[in-house]
Amino acid sequence: VDLLRAGRVTPLELLQVVEERLVAVEPAVHAVPIVCLERARERAAKLVHPAEPPPGYLYGLPVLIKDTMAVEGVLFTEGSPLQADFVPDESHPLVLQLEARGAVVVGKTNVPEFAAGSQTFNPLFPTTVSPWDTRATAGGSSGGAAAALASCECWLATGSDLGGSLRTPAAFCGVVGFRVSPGRVHAGTAKKSGPLHGLHPTNGPMGRCVRDVALLLDAIEGNTGWDFQQPPLPTGQTWESIAIAGAAEESPRLRLAW
Repeated sequence: VDLLRAGRVTPLELLQVVEERLVAVEPAVHAVPIVCLERARERAAKLVHPAEPPPGYLYGLPVLIKDTMAVEGVLFTEGSPLQADFVPDESHPLVLQLEARGAVVVGKTNVPEFAAGSQTFNPLFPTTVSPWDTRATAGGSSGGAAAALASCECWLATGSDLGGSLRTPAAFCGVVGFRVSPGRVHAGTAKKSGPLHGLHPTNGPMGRCVRDVALLLDAIEGNTGWDFQQPPLPTGQTWESIAIAGAAEESPRLRLAW
């Protein structure tokens, strides 16, 4: 994002990098079964950055969306034959917010059918596997997102979590997944979030390091419409600034026994 902000790289150049990486990696990992690069190029070419960008503004960074959230004009299956041909005409509120914050959606990541499982396989697409060992599982239900990040197919991805669906695949693939408190990030509606919406899973950020996850949380936080929305951060603070400050602190010496 710093390079994009400074104009040292362009969104279109990054989309080319993503496309080349998808071609190289997807036949082995099967993390991103739905790709929308033409839509991404059109949106990247039309980006106009605000004079005073909001927290988490991404300046045209390519991102991946878990296939439990609708993206306008892009196949939305949730891994089920029941939705094998469904193309929504409107996006999930979180996707709308991400795109308003300068993100460019490049594809949808694989999930177990209706996100109901801790391994990422379904009747529609090949099983997602660990980039570190393709004989092993990537976990689930955000296994496609975790495997894509670990494979360097993209920099940021969305996930969701009811009972470990962000955290488990992140641990299996060596990336970071953060289950946020309910109400801090938009949960969407049943139409745009699938049949498990009523159980109140939380959408959340995934990345390859804590700072990246904090940046994405800045981009997707708020706009929930929930009565019990979490209190905002103190004025002048962002999740990314907190992550940077925490990393700068000297780690205490720990004595561990087991």
